[in-house]
Amino acid sequence: MVAAGGGAALFWAVAVVYAAIGGKPHLSGIDCDTCHLSGKEVRPEQASKLVASQEALCGRCHPDALRLSHPSGFVPKAALPGEYPPDWKGDLTCSTCHRIHGTEPGLPRGGKRGKKMCLACHDVIFFNNMKDQGGSIEQSGHLTAGIKLGNVELDPYSLQCMGCHGGQADAAGVSVGRDGILRHASGSANHPIGKRYRESLKSGGFHPENRLSKKILLPDGKISCVSCHQAYRKEHGKLVISNRGSALCFECHDL
Repeated sequence: MVAAGGGAALFWAVAVVYAAIGGKPHLSGIDCDTCHLSGKEVRPEQASKLVASQEALCGRCHPDALRLSHPSGFVPKAALPGEYPPDWKGDLTCSTCHRIHGTEPGLPRGGKRGKKMCLACHDVIFFNNMKDQGGSIEQSGHLTAGIKLGNVELDPYSLQCMGCHGGQADAAGVSVGRDGILRHASGSANHPIGKRYRESLKSGGFHPENRLSKKILLPDGKISCVSCHQAYRKEHGKLVISNRGSALCFECHDL
């Protein structure tokens, strides 16, 4: 098997690297034709042709990573550095930043991590124009678990949000009590968090999940910060849909 995308290494070169490292390559237990159009025998010149987009294929195992991460599956406006290759269509994809068949944790390309990796493609002005100057996204291309918060069983994305906003003294600060109620320092609506949405349905007064806007995310089935707020976006913290006339509230609540 070989890595997908225009920057894929040659088959034998990859095989030698794996042998030297002695690690177990990502997806090594999956048949090549699960992803590759050329079937079980994949040659270097065929490797970049896949049965579906990388986003669709990676999303089979990592659906939330696609929804709450750096955008993928598009042609970038500027040329990418050589260490972060686009695919054969010129698209920035999962394999632009990840070695799909790598062995290291996270499968990262290149030697840069955190903000240094971001600045390989973006300039400082890009981040300065963000509401939080990019602080929410510069550590990783994906929102992941950050800190533990007492005994409240928050989803990984809410934990990441709390890593910056928890206990903050300004209007962007939030806190979560032992009762699981998230309280905004700004005085905006307080709301349960970390609760499974389906449990709420038992008490009545809520719309079923299949009626909710696709913009309202429920990681692991739980009510999360990202259920109401855009996270990995330039408009960091913006509501996923307008709450004019309590429209966002009525997406879930059936009063």
